[in-house]
Amino acid sequence: MAIHRCQGGVNNRGWSKLPEQNVLTTLFEHELRDQGRALARSLPIAEPAAREAAALLRRADVDHVVIAARGSSDNAARYAQYLLGSEASISVGLATPWLFGPGHSPPRLAGAAVVGISQSGRSPDVVGVLEAARAQSRPTIAITNDRHSPLATRADVVVELGVGEERSVAATKTYLGSLQALAAIVAALEPPRVTADWLARLPDLVSELADQQLAARDRFDPLAVCRLLTVVGRGLDYSTACESALKLRELSGIPAEGFSPPDLIHGPLGALGRETGVWTVAAGERTDPAALKTLDRIRPRAGVAAAVSADPAVLSQAQIPITLPRGLPPWVGALAAVVPAQAAALRLAELRGVEVDEPNGLHKVTLTS
Repeated sequence: MAIHRCQGGVNNRGWSKLPEQNVLTTLFEHELRDQGRALARSLPIAEPAAREAAALLRRADVDHVVIAARGSSDNAARYAQYLLGSEASISVGLATPWLFGPGHSPPRLAGAAVVGISQSGRSPDVVGVLEAARAQSRPTIAITNDRHSPLATRADVVVELGVGEERSVAATKTYLGSLQALAAIVAALEPPRVTADWLARLPDLVSELADQQLAARDRFDPLAVCRLLTVVGRGLDYSTACESALKLRELSGIPAEGFSPPDLIHGPLGALGRETGVWTVAAGERTDPAALKTLDRIRPRAGVAAAVSADPAVLSQAQIPITLPRGLPPWVGALAAVVPAQAAALRLAELRGVEVDEPNGLHKVTLTS
């Protein structure tokens, strides 16, 4: 395993050694471990603006939401699709930023509240969607870690993540911070559905999961030989499947894709084989029998099966079972289920000799237009 060691402190690549554990860590691992504390810092900052955002969504001239995002933030937008739809009965569509760019007449946004999600707030095409919304006199919300960013200046309401600077290239705490911010908006819309009690419990839950998954990360070693990783999940878990695939791919370099199981069996299933790993996200403790039957069609086609779940029926079919706590609401389970994939991505990168804090071709801020 190619790992660059240093004697202590932080070297010029950002790696450091934790004295109490005498092991090397990276900026990515520091950020992964910091997520629970970051969520605790974020909530009191985000909640007042989340209530303003909820009031905006209640306006009589708003009947649906359009979200613009890229990368990990796009997976946060998928989370919002299912969360707002299931808990607040609000239809959510994902914007097509290219249509809002130069040479195009932006689509009509009548009846929409438009949300931009960007950790840096500097993605030009996401900013462009909010600019078009303002030109059409539509209400706008920005969810960002930089309240002074270009995206924030185009928004009527800015929900600041407040998780602190994220120094690793691959997003961790800004992603979970975005999910928490979205949950805080829904908590303000529908308090019985998304409760303040569970929002308050998120930091400790995430901290415990991060410590557990990192301590046992050698369990993910069998995935290192896979030539392809396929990640599956439905509903809220679909957003987690997409984010898990992104993390596994961008850090390890192993091609990874996220699918809902029905989409996978409509053709892409044929690409699975003995050199493929399947990573299942089914965070709840009672998986629908029809969904279990679909998973039973998928698993035997793969060489290595991992599963993140609180359901013994799902875990029993996996060579790498990753047990989540029982009793989590679905919106909490989908958030928590991201953490094992972050730890797995780190482990696979270590095994494959990837410089985790300088993944090939990646930068902290990607400017797309």
